[in-house]
Amino acid sequence: MTKKINVAILGASGYTGAELVRLLLPHPYVNLSVLTGDSQAGKEMADIYPHLRFSGLPKLLSLEQVDFTVVDLVFCCLPHGTTQLVIAGLPKHVKVIDLSADFRLVDPEAYAKWYGHAHQAVELQKEAVYGLTELARPQVKNARLVANPGCYPTSASMPLAPLLKARAIDATGIIIDAKSGITGAGRSAKQATLFSEVNDGISAYGIASHRHAPEIEQTLADASGEQLTVTFTPHLMPMNRGILSTIYVGLAGKNTVADLRAILEKAYHDEPFVHVLPEGVMPSTHQVRGTNDCVMNVFADRAKGRAIIVSVIDNLVKGASGQAVQNMNVMYGWPETTGLQLTAIFP
Repeated sequence: MTKKINVAILGASGYTGAELVRLLLPHPYVNLSVLTGDSQAGKEMADIYPHLRFSGLPKLLSLEQVDFTVVDLVFCCLPHGTTQLVIAGLPKHVKVIDLSADFRLVDPEAYAKWYGHAHQAVELQKEAVYGLTELARPQVKNARLVANPGCYPTSASMPLAPLLKARAIDATGIIIDAKSGITGAGRSAKQATLFSEVNDGISAYGIASHRHAPEIEQTLADASGEQLTVTFTPHLMPMNRGILSTIYVGLAGKNTVADLRAILEKAYHDEPFVHVLPEGVMPSTHQVRGTNDCVMNVFADRAKGRAIIVSVIDNLVKGASGQAVQNMNVMYGWPETTGLQLTAIFP
């Protein structure tokens, strides 16, 4: 029988933290021993999330109250800019999966440029593995610190990376038009995410300046072997969960749309969470709601020599907490689908 590990979730009172709790409660190899939420310390999770009322969870603690000597793995769901020093201060035996952006960018200078302050754990950055699981499984397996990818980069990179690696599409002129549910903005009260501000409308934000752009470019540069720049525009949608990325690419050489689909089918044929739909079938966020799946397809553009890719994920699962659990499974050598064999919720 596999021994359970003691897991701490730092920042359990946020959406990604609560989603981790939901996914890990039935996980056969995990003991949820520590939950933190500094502003909610002393409260029961049920006081914040009623759907977790009958789960027997420990009370929320402040970071200062945690005894990390009895913790095997930490999921860090703290805000960007606060995580580096926290992780640097953990005992060396503790494995870490960081769901913030603090270790995603390999270049500390790029991090400083996009996040507005100097990297505070440069030496630790050198050992961080960018955990887009399907593209970095061997590295994740041997990692102590995994930087869990962002939601938009996951949705965009999953179809683009294999196509760039195969030289099937042009590395220039890639356009990513992505739309996300409100949970991607976090749980803190903000005027822009009030119901009356969001309902019955769609809005673009972070135009030509969103912090996920360099993260996407870093992954695609690794796949293509060359530096590139993408046009990435995110949009806020009046729904709770989901990301739909519509991606416009130029075909390289004599490649056709059928060739692109064949490359993706081959790349992900044995992957439990990545699915390429049959010709002509449109991906929808309904197909992935509440799951760790990424569903995609390729379509011919009316413009000659171009193709349109549509990729969908649940931003809280494959785009955050589900991928984090997937990475944990890989790190410990457990079946990758453990705790993640989820069917989409519909309607």
